[in-house]
Amino acid sequence: YTFGGGTRLDIGSDVRPTLTVLPPSNEELEQGKATLMCLANKGFPSGWSLAWKVDGSSSSSWEESRSPAVLEKDALYSWSSTLRLSADQWRKVGSVTCEATQGAQAPVSENLSRDQCSQ
Repeated sequence: YTFGGGTRLDIGSDVRPTLTVLPPSNEELEQGKATLMCLANKGFPSGWSLAWKVDGSSSSSWEESRSPAVLEKDALYSWSSTLRLSADQWRKVGSVTCEATQGAQAPVSENLSRDQCSQ
């Protein structure tokens, strides 16, 4: 389908989202908490799932939550996932990875090393 300014939408083709991992703030770490966010932008369809790995492993010992997908004006979706750790857990972490998967598509991942962060 082609819309008014030449915007084309190919129904049925998957679009891999772009991932950005945001580290916890220093203020939050001072309160003993660490919240990381994974922002997934410009993906299609909305069913991409987001998962976290800490130092390469999945675990149920931390809290994860995901926002509903938001349909943007360009007919692509954006959503986010939050990972909550204690500040002590965060200080022991080497790296965190956010991974997006959808059906048979190759996963998309973004890694954040703790030594890239200020704390």
